Amino acid sequence: FIFAVCNFMSHEKCLKNVKIPCSCIAPSLVRVPVAHCFGPPGHYKRKFCTVCRKSLESPAFRCEVCELHVHTDCILFACSDCRQCHQDGHQDHDTYHHHWREGNLSSSARCEVCKKTCGSSEVLSGMRCEWCGILAHAACYIIVTPECTFGRLRNMILPPSCVQLFSRNFSKLHCFRISENLQTESDEDDDVDGSTQGSTKDVQISTDSSKQTLKIFDGNDAVKRNQFRLISVPRIAKNEEVVEAALRAYYINDDQQEYELQTFTQQALLSDDVINRNDAAEDSNLGSVFRESVPEAWIIRAKPKDEEVIRIYPAWLKVGMAYVSLRVNKDSTTQTVIKEVLPLLGRQMECLQNFKLVEVLMGSKQVQRMVLDNQELILNRLKDIRKTSIRQMNQTRFYIMENSKSIVQVNLFVGGLPPQLSPEEYTNILKDELAIKTNVVSVSHVYQAQGAVVLKISCFSEAERIYMLVKDTTVNDKPLNAVVIPDVVASKIPRNCCPLLVFVNPKSGGLKGRDLLYSFRKLLNPHQVFELTNGGPLPGFHTFSKVPSFRVLVCGGDGTVGWVLGALEEIRHKLVCSEPSVAILPLGTGNDLGRVLRWGAGYSGEDPYSILVSVDEADDVLMDRWTILLDAEEPAEGTENGVAEPEPPKIVQMNNYCGLGIDAELSLDFHHAREEEPGKFNSRFHNKGVYVKVGLQKISHTRNLHRDIKLQVDQHEVELPSIEGLIFINIPSWGSGADLWGSESDNRFEKPRIDDGLLEVVGVTGVVHMGQVQGGFRSGIRIAQGSYFRVTLLKPIPVQVDGEPWIQAPGQIIISAAGPKVHMLKKSKQKQKKTGS
Repeated sequence: FIFAVCNFMSHEKCLKNVKIPCSCIAPSLVRVPVAHCFGPPGHYKRKFCTVCRKSLESPAFRCEVCELHVHTDCILFACSDCRQCHQDGHQDHDTYHHHWREGNLSSSARCEVCKKTCGSSEVLSGMRCEWCGILAHAACYIIVTPECTFGRLRNMILPPSCVQLFSRNFSKLHCFRISENLQTESDEDDDVDGSTQGSTKDVQISTDSSKQTLKIFDGNDAVKRNQFRLISVPRIAKNEEVVEAALRAYYINDDQQEYELQTFTQQALLSDDVINRNDAAEDSNLGSVFRESVPEAWIIRAKPKDEEVIRIYPAWLKVGMAYVSLRVNKDSTTQTVIKEVLPLLGRQMECLQNFKLVEVLMGSKQVQRMVLDNQELILNRLKDIRKTSIRQMNQTRFYIMENSKSIVQVNLFVGGLPPQLSPEEYTNILKDELAIKTNVVSVSHVYQAQGAVVLKISCFSEAERIYMLVKDTTVNDKPLNAVVIPDVVASKIPRNCCPLLVFVNPKSGGLKGRDLLYSFRKLLNPHQVFELTNGGPLPGFHTFSKVPSFRVLVCGGDGTVGWVLGALEEIRHKLVCSEPSVAILPLGTGNDLGRVLRWGAGYSGEDPYSILVSVDEADDVLMDRWTILLDAEEPAEGTENGVAEPEPPKIVQMNNYCGLGIDAELSLDFHHAREEEPGKFNSRFHNKGVYVKVGLQKISHTRNLHRDIKLQVDQHEVELPSIEGLIFINIPSWGSGADLWGSESDNRFEKPRIDDGLLEVVGVTGVVHMGQVQGGFRSGIRIAQGSYFRVTLLKPIPVQVDGEPWIQAPGQIIISAAGPKVHMLKKSKQKQKKTGS
């Protein structure tokens, strides 16, 4: 058997065991409506649409949070049943149930209950919990305990009950800080092509002369947007058959007797289309009015009723029932409905004025709420919704809620402001540039060193206005950025929970960051995953500032790790957990720190789930960090009283190594090449090839770096040998894994460690020597080991710190130990126990 609405297939003997709800009744089974978060359209092989159950051959949409896959023209019918990742102001429950999503499992997936295979690459089958990842057959999942414990990763997941976010006017992309530059294309595709060209995939225009193809609109909204569905019916079909086919096309399982079709002439459609859309491309698709191939157009309308039964959901009035049914007639108003519903909920003693009726439209992309006026006639309201769109009626609910004054609070992180100003000065800038209303907007946190503030806003529309305006605002020629951030309620975090704060740099190394962002949002709570190109690390650290214990995972190159550690150093004093341990997923080209801490030479597509398990089992180690003061000129003589202060030096933090001379020069040339053509630098292999090419051009160069610099180690002058490059190393890996110091024992120096408070100083004689070190044939020239260094530059020299190169003017460079040692996570040597994902 094949079901005519959603293409579900079943053997006759299996029909009695079918437990999957059809797409047409799925919206009515949703407990808490949560909109989806659709990324840009993409190609998804061997995946199936959740609405029509057919394979995704053309570009389709995927929810960035819950693995829902859907065709472009099925998106309007997708159920708003996404994972609930935060409390939206009026919900408050601490137990979580499994969030089941059907199908798109690998063919090797095994059922938790009967241990047999439950996945398939041929059809939509099997169920998966989007929180804990357990798998089950559709017939087996209903006997799994409903409460979800979040599975193997439970100690790393930020529980949704601890996260509060008032997201009323913000799309899910804003709430989860997902880049919108990709999204704009998909929105256009959805609106323009969503239900016009796209819908022909289901019903090809029939060449069979006994059949006719009709365009069906489901209401005024569809006519305005020219979004129709095509149905194919016999030319001699009865009216009821056509109505039934039309309802089926819109996933509506009501009685066809309650609906009728209105003719919609091509002339009217054309003129209406010009007024509403003014889109020439769309007009030309319609062709001539007189051509037979043009389908006839109809609008499906609901017949007027004198009375009907509606469902009223008690929302968060804890009453132990899903909804109550109520008969309404043409005299029923919002007030009379509230009056009749309260006794059914056991609240008859309470005052009517304390309650309101809220209409909720459960759209797949946004759940919209509207409080109904007390005198509103309910039947008229239903009639208006159906006139706009019959499909929308299927996705509309009525909730009864208490009138409690819910406190609105939206937290908006605004960065890119001038650094080192007072809270009053920041408020004045925001007044001038964004015209903020100080009665509803206040500055709750100030990060002066970074030029960032957090705004507390008590009005949804003002929050949305500021958010949209910030994107187009610059202060001192620097663009501002805004990030919606949630409020983490630390007191609700379970005692043994140590959530993982994830930072991903999608621009690092092999550009694998996009896939990782999706995987980590899916495996964890999206509110703990931050994209570094969207405001940097600060919004993430601010969000976790009250969390008593957390860990950090940085996905990026060594430069990205340095960026996050630098931000952590600056904000440490404002965090309850001031020393979180940091793990690395190496995405860069060199990844020397990742190698030392056993995270590997670079990410090459390992299972993100097993990476999270490795982070959970990793060992805590300490690592030195170093402060480099550049051009710290001495004050002139005779000014001991401090009248002539020296110029403030440039301060750089170092984790891995600092190079002067040939090493930095190669980095600089590579840096310039990447800036000229960034698109080409998307693989490690290509990046290393460019390094080699740059190096070969420098082979014949002769320099005498030892004549251009002087070195002082722990107050002692050190005589330099004849070298072209001088390198200070903190970790035993340099230039993509080479051992520059060497492993042979040396009586003059201690054996290097990353937490010994000492730096090793090594020299190289040129490009050939560097190549030999990288090939493992030689080591560098050991020069010194110490904890305080002063380098005097006699002429401009290339310098690089952790892969960031520049030309440094003559003057002083002082290298000394930075504040406290930083806690890093080193991958555990023991083999991981196999755990089901």
